[in-house]
Amino acid sequence: MRVLVVDDDASIRWVLARVLGEEGLEVAQAGSLAEADEAMAANDVGLVFLDVYLPDGNGMQAVAEGRFAAAPVVLLTAETTFDNAAQAYRVGAMEYLPKPFDLDEVRSLARRIRPADESAPDTAADDEAAAAPTTMIGKSPAMQQLFRTLGRVAASDLTVLVTGESGTGKEMVARVLHEQSRRRDQPFVAINTAAIPADLLEAELFGHEKGAFTGADRARPGRFEQANGGTLFLDEIGDMPAGLQVKLLRVLEEGVIQRVGGREDKRVNVRLVAATHQNLQDKIKAGAFREDLYYRLNVIPVHIPPLRERRDDIPLLAEAMLNDAARELDMTPPVLLDEAMRLLVQYDWPGNVRELKNVMRRLALLTPGAAITLSDVALALGHQDNHPDREETLGEAVNRCLRLYMDRLGYGEAVDLHKHLLSEVEPPLLMLVMERCGGNQIKAAKMLGLNRNTVRKLLRQYNIDPAYFKQ
Repeated sequence: MRVLVVDDDASIRWVLARVLGEEGLEVAQAGSLAEADEAMAANDVGLVFLDVYLPDGNGMQAVAEGRFAAAPVVLLTAETTFDNAAQAYRVGAMEYLPKPFDLDEVRSLARRIRPADESAPDTAADDEAAAAPTTMIGKSPAMQQLFRTLGRVAASDLTVLVTGESGTGKEMVARVLHEQSRRRDQPFVAINTAAIPADLLEAELFGHEKGAFTGADRARPGRFEQANGGTLFLDEIGDMPAGLQVKLLRVLEEGVIQRVGGREDKRVNVRLVAATHQNLQDKIKAGAFREDLYYRLNVIPVHIPPLRERRDDIPLLAEAMLNDAARELDMTPPVLLDEAMRLLVQYDWPGNVRELKNVMRRLALLTPGAAITLSDVALALGHQDNHPDREETLGEAVNRCLRLYMDRLGYGEAVDLHKHLLSEVEPPLLMLVMERCGGNQIKAAKMLGLNRNTVRKLLRQYNIDPAYFKQ
């Protein structure tokens, strides 16, 4: 099946094309509505991913006018309000994806819409790519215990509650449970309950009937129905509103849901995996979480330790992530020198595995030589000095990093030091700002005090792909 991706941001088109291509779909691209019209006329398009704001018009309005009537449309929007979501369905969109979107959600959507007689290519490379997101690495006692627990419960349909700090890999655990279960050939659906407005979450989970609210011109299944037969992962369950906690409890007890605006009970067969970084027992004491729901969710408790408590795993993870980043960039992976690795192991990783992954990508992209040195890692981490009793000032941090850099460069070497320093400082600054802004170039430009064209020019100059920060 051919998919058309319409977005004026080339990086978004590239990411979607790559992910959809991995699912065995042929992808055409367009940067405007005019180019989209040409693509629709020239190709047999079976699905359209359409941005709302395009240089020559509004994508939502184009759908309402029937310009994409020949294929179902998934609208891409950075504005995730209830009104915008309702408007998307009212004009006839099949689905909407908020920016920055979850790539796993794109994959899940692609699998749902692929015709029944069409399957992803059966090649070793594609199998490896599909397996990559659920690769779990660890030799520490804590991780070995986690692997044993997952191995024992994966084959069952018991509800699992995954706890752990942000960035430890809770969704990865859910995927491992799914792929090692009897439901592996059925859907895996993930939703972050904290990322969806409370007034929209009920319809997201349970679906809605036609006329259930303003703009609901057609019935739509929710995530429970989409996951029927498979696994539903509810992330940040601790932030679920009290009213929805009651409805979720009913699903767990009776196995039935009721769409918003509907009267008919629908039976669903879903294996539920929930996750939270919060202490639910504290929330129960504060009256913010139902105790009966907690016991229904906590049938099999799985705790993921923070990275600082399993430092033995850091070298394995760092090497694997560095190789993955190099493969994505089509380059030979640089070598991590022993002193650099020691600094990685000593660092406390407040962002856990997610932070380590971002640092390894940064090092793969920005390391100038074939080896990653201590100073490369120090720059990537913004590493603190040995004075825990006070915070290091920005000037002190810059001074320390400059000394490391000049020691590596050599005092006797004839160089344009200012040019070299800019080439060293600008890329990590851009990387940090893009990371903080989720890959949004307009927000990054505002934070830097530059115009968007300058930011785009610098990103191209240093070969920094904004798509990395939207994953």
